[in-house]
Amino acid sequence: MFGRLMPREGKYFDLFNAHAELIVQGGQALSGLIGALVDAPEHAEKRAEEIDVIERKADEITHSTLAQLHTSFITPFDRDEIHQLINGMDDILDIIQDVAESMALYDVHSVPAEAKLLADVTERCCVCVQAAVKLLHSMENAPAILRHCHEINDLESDADRMLREAMSKLFREEPDVRQVVKMKEIYELLESVSDRCKDVAGTIEAIVLENS
Repeated sequence: MFGRLMPREGKYFDLFNAHAELIVQGGQALSGLIGALVDAPEHAEKRAEEIDVIERKADEITHSTLAQLHTSFITPFDRDEIHQLINGMDDILDIIQDVAESMALYDVHSVPAEAKLLADVTERCCVCVQAAVKLLHSMENAPAILRHCHEINDLESDADRMLREAMSKLFREEPDVRQVVKMKEIYELLESVSDRCKDVAGTIEAIVLENS
């Protein structure tokens, strides 16, 4: 029974949940940014600004969590796992911000529909991360947590496949070499969001298996 109900000292789960909510907001803003570049470019700048604000808020939560590790006698699970989890969650938003910054750097004003499909998958990954994190407070939720982790793994595989298809179409049909270079970078960054979500899912799964 040890570890099935996690100790609450330090409000770690409140911090995890707050960060996970920002991950979902970041995923939604990214999908909105890509969607704007497909259908309504005039809204893209606002979405990029939203991502910057969300990422800064997430950084503050990450710093608060790591600071608590130095002051808490009791932690809900291993300190290294807490460090790995919160930093992994922060990596998701860092990559989301990288996508937005790359759009500005490369002066991208429109993207193919394939980019929106990839962004939608990454948003779903972010939602699954939040769903798993929200259940971490009790190992009674272990089966449901693992289901969310497995769904993230499946979505990441979907993103891999979509990346290959998008790249293939890009190289076959885009005559502008500069646009090929730009979109190759954007596609790869978009897929990397799902990779970071999969990394977090792996951390969560390890936590569950060690504490349930």
